[in-house]
Amino acid sequence: MFDTLVETEVVAVHLDDPQWVVFDSRSVLTDHDAGPRIYAEGHIPGARYLHLEQDLSGPVTPRSGRHPLPDPETLAAKLGKAGVGRNTQVAVYDDAGGAIAARLWWLLRWLGHRQVAVLNGGWQQWLKEARAVSRDTPIPVPHQFPYHGVGQSDYLTTGEVSEMMQGQQRGLLVDARAANRFRGEGETIDPVAGHVPGAINLPFAGNLAEDGRFSNPAVLRQRFEAALGDVPPDRTVFMCGSGVTACHDLLAMELAGMKGARLYAGSWSEWIRDPARPVARGG
Repeated sequence: MFDTLVETEVVAVHLDDPQWVVFDSRSVLTDHDAGPRIYAEGHIPGARYLHLEQDLSGPVTPRSGRHPLPDPETLAAKLGKAGVGRNTQVAVYDDAGGAIAARLWWLLRWLGHRQVAVLNGGWQQWLKEARAVSRDTPIPVPHQFPYHGVGQSDYLTTGEVSEMMQGQQRGLLVDARAANRFRGEGETIDPVAGHVPGAINLPFAGNLAEDGRFSNPAVLRQRFEAALGDVPPDRTVFMCGSGVTACHDLLAMELAGMKGARLYAGSWSEWIRDPARPVARGG
């Protein structure tokens, strides 16, 4: 079973394996039509496409962030229709260093499906190795996805994060956005710049080596231990702009052998929905 990362050579030999399903999650935040378009232009043979906005997120509301969690039963039904059953090994890729793929990795685990892994190096690594590319849209054999509810302890609500930051429960909030956005500089996505007071910054891009693949577990563990100090993983909560790239840090934590961290699903874009919530800027 692959439950964190999977290498290209492994996926390549399982393209015709009925026990494997590959998902393409390439998306562009500023162009919601780009993902389906680039999928149609070429993808890993047999890969199904899941859209960040339409499949991996729920409807945006006046109180939610930009990418609310999807309805779990709806997502489970889509996964079953795409061919994911109880014993299916899922591999997911993107072209953003795993930033979008990690969202689907987290969502599947939230639904209780542990056999899911992100393609290390993603689409770029696949092309670099001159592996097969297809334009055909697969016709999956539907399965019954084994949905039995979700892990309620896997994520925190905005109210719970607010209580944590007020000291009502022990924890550390880690923001996975780029350093300039965390400091409140050059914000181009959300209407309010800054970060949650008391949060620390650990950009998700730092989980990758120069070749675009994940750093090895020892390097990742050193990175997280230096950032977290004496706070145990199960008291650590990760956030970002909308609950997507924070999953990249959660995946890297798992790779480092540091299990139990949670997601602030609403993240910054939900935090700022209420102007009464405090905002910090600077380092």
